[in-house]
Order: sequence, then C-alpha cells, then structure tokens
Amino acid sequence: MPNDWKQDPRLLRLSKEKLAYLESFSEKVKHSPKSELLPLLLQVSRQNPQMNFSDEETELLTDILTAHFSPKEKQQLTLLRQLSCKLSQKGLS
Repeated sequence: MPNDWKQDPRLLRLSKEKLAYLESFSEKVKHSPKSELLPLLLQVSRQNPQMNFSDEETELLTDILTAHFSPKEKQQLTLLRQLSCKLSQKGLS
C-alpha cells in the first residue's frame, strides 16, 4: 500500500495518539489479505474503546483500507456501512 494517505490534510487535525494508531493500522492493512480487511476495520472501536473516532476520522480509516479495492468492492463496503448506520439508529430508538 502506498503511503500517499500520509499527505491527506485531514491528518493535521488528529491527535498524536490517533496518528500513531493510523500508522499501525496502515501496516496491518498492508500485510492482511483482502478477506480480512473488513473485520480489521470493524475491530478498530473494539480494540480502542477509549479512542473515539469521528465520522471524518472513520472515513480516513476507510480510505486507507480501501486504497486498492476495486470499484465494486468499494461500493459493497459503502452499502455495508450504510446498513450498519441504519441498524445502529434503529437500536437507539
């Protein structure tokens, strides 16, 4: 995976802790097969409950994760995220 994500201007707003986590996350993504990437993303909040990610930060994680996905795979992930958001909203009602 190229390191061009490190040039993303959204990184300027991250704490040092979150930036270090993104570095670690990026390394895991580099060495993981595609079939393990979605579970890797879903583990982010469970592994670090004290580190809350905003929607923008989650989008950045997703961008890193999907850098080498095909358009179809990116669309599938988008649909899955939308479904997840809808389900979590229903759970809050």
